[in-house]
Amino acid sequence: MSNNLFSSVAAWYAIGFLGQLTFGSRFFVQWIASERARRVVIPKLFWYLSLFGGAALFAYAIHRRDPVFAVGQGLGLIVYGRNLILHRTPQLAI
Repeated sequence: MSNNLFSSVAAWYAIGFLGQLTFGSRFFVQWIASERARRVVIPKLFWYLSLFGGAALFAYAIHRRDPVFAVGQGLGLIVYGRNLILHRTPQLAI
């Protein structure tokens, strides 16, 4: 067996589970932020967790050669990235 980390089944499981944990934790971040603000809030951290968790899950889906999973995660990465860009753009007063 090769010494390559990415040929290890355990390493890919770790990437997949870490991606799931990161991606899933975004809901707790959003919930806590909303409770503190007493209104619905989606903090910037939510989008970072979405992006990093989604990227790990996308890599895992590619490794598993699962096109349905890969397309779903890949398209989500576009949305998460765009929302982070929008967070950086100064908001104009309406």
